[in-house]
Amino acid sequence: MEKRLKTANMIKELCSKMNISISELARRIGQTPQNFSKKLKRDTVTLEELKQIADEMGVTFEQSFILSDGEQIKTGN
Repeated sequence: MEKRLKTANMIKELCSKMNISISELARRIGQTPQNFSKKLKRDTVTLEELKQIADEMGVTFEQSFILSDGEQIKTGN
């Protein structure tokens, strides 16, 4: 079964698994820890920021619509 988390929780779990603090991640993507923390609280992290986080962490980020016939419409990287 697939795990579905809010964006903020996904980012927190990723940081935990990658052994990095949220503050350090914020700095790596060019944001202040305070600003990034506010974005997590408001759940206003953009798709571009998610891609940037994936690049910075060396992981793959996928987002797609999956139609009833199995066809996927994915965002480009």
